[in-house]
Amino acid sequence: MKNRRKFLQMSAVLGVGSMLPLQFCTSPKEESTEHAETSIGTAQGTLKDFGIQIYSVKEDMAKDAKGTLKSMADFGYTQVEGFDGGKGIFWGMPHKDFKNYMDDLGLAFIASHCNTFEGLESLAEQAGEIGMKYLINPYIGAQKSIDEYKKMADAFNKQGEICKQHGLRFAYHNHGYTFTELEGQIPQNVLIENTDPELVDFEMDTYWVYTAGHDPEEYIKKYPGRFKLGHVKDKSGDLPFEEANGSTLIGSGIMDFASILRTGKDNGMDYFIVEQERFEGTKPMEAAEKNAQYMKSFVF
Repeated sequence: MKNRRKFLQMSAVLGVGSMLPLQFCTSPKEESTEHAETSIGTAQGTLKDFGIQIYSVKEDMAKDAKGTLKSMADFGYTQVEGFDGGKGIFWGMPHKDFKNYMDDLGLAFIASHCNTFEGLESLAEQAGEIGMKYLINPYIGAQKSIDEYKKMADAFNKQGEICKQHGLRFAYHNHGYTFTELEGQIPQNVLIENTDPELVDFEMDTYWVYTAGHDPEEYIKKYPGRFKLGHVKDKSGDLPFEEANGSTLIGSGIMDFASILRTGKDNGMDYFIVEQERFEGTKPMEAAEKNAQYMKSFVF
């Protein structure tokens, strides 16, 4: 991994400063066969399918959701991970109409970030009806004790059961705080080890793992099969390592995604989802297009 010397010199840089994402809402179930899971070709080492977390283009989604989604398809994305931008995860449309629109674009609405503590039963039912794969909790905030993280794991198990009843999977998306030591333990380990693999998966935000002072690849290999989704979010080398808001165009930063993605696929990661939150010298839509070009072109 690039910048490994700097990485090894770090202890556990706090992943603080992560604001509560607006991306708070998803819906999943069985996906149509035309939208297969993300795969990496074993022969050429290229991505067959990849997605984008549309929080990356949140301002454009707020202005014109349909037009923005069409642009994502035009850029080459085949999958979308959603969030609740204030109009629900279906952006003001009935869930089946939203699904039909996505199908017309050739996009698979695989997952969405959402508040899984409120209205989950209804949301899971709708998500299941349109074939989504995942509902994802994107943020719980730093808990005050390991015992509180264990209680959160219990809550995740219950939420996972609700999703399962509707043909979906539940997952939790990490920030830096779950990789910051607390009472001699790493909270992320506690969440993984106290949740039922039959009910709970995890989405690795590789950027936050790295910024918190850990190697994403080592973590993926430590818990094979638990990280089913991964955020492909690069880290700028022009900012302090501990900078919370330091994402950049994929391929221009210090993270070795050729290696990370290969390790992910070899250890059960099925979905690779682009995300960018900082835009220096570019705009969100321009960045989304460039990131898609990177995802389509690199070989590892």
